Amino acid sequence: MFLPCLAFARDVFTHSVPKRADMTTALKIDFISDVSCPWCVIGLRALDQALEALGDEVQAHIHFQPFELNPNMPAEGQDIKEHIAEKYGSTPEQIEGIHETIRERGAELGFTFASGERRIYNTFDAHRLLHWAEQEGKQHALKQALFEAYFSDLKDPSSHQTLADVAQKVGLDRLRAQAILESDEYTTEVREAEQLWTSRGITSVPTMVFNDQYAVSGGQPVEVFVSAIRQIVAESQ
Repeated sequence: MFLPCLAFARDVFTHSVPKRADMTTALKIDFISDVSCPWCVIGLRALDQALEALGDEVQAHIHFQPFELNPNMPAEGQDIKEHIAEKYGSTPEQIEGIHETIRERGAELGFTFASGERRIYNTFDAHRLLHWAEQEGKQHALKQALFEAYFSDLKDPSSHQTLADVAQKVGLDRLRAQAILESDEYTTEVREAEQLWTSRGITSVPTMVFNDQYAVSGGQPVEVFVSAIRQIVAESQ
């Protein structure tokens, strides 16, 4: 079962702008998300495919920003069905419907959401590793690998063993990752980033902020991202 992360906020942009083939526009994208959010997986896959479709129209730089859906989650985590029922008041039928929708959307985008029992875990240490990975030029790869570890392989994203394994898998130094996890390194930086985005009004994920000015929320379809990005590019010229 998967957590319904306030999915499908309204489409911020819906109309298209003609392609400008004569120039490439730099685009900064802050992708605010949590590792345990399935709609963040869908949003990232759709965004990546939209950027691929846009080709030379934009030169995008994605920066992953931290957001914790459950910052007070204890180390042992919580059964996800129990968690959703407590937090959202969802019935078993509603939970199963959400689960099926997410699996279908994931499959459309080439991502596998595995079936089976799942728990919700604390993700703060994963965000600390992501902060470090950006400095190493591996943040996007680590984010994707963390999503796969949790949603496809049913791994515990709070486990230091799992996190070190995933870091090594994407080419990061395992010993350095372990040292970070065993310390409080990057704790201040992650907390400050979380507070910054909360102070800017971010209350649900995924939220994508383009060029510090435009926001698109939710697990939107590829075509919505293409349209939104073209509109942003047009307004910035």
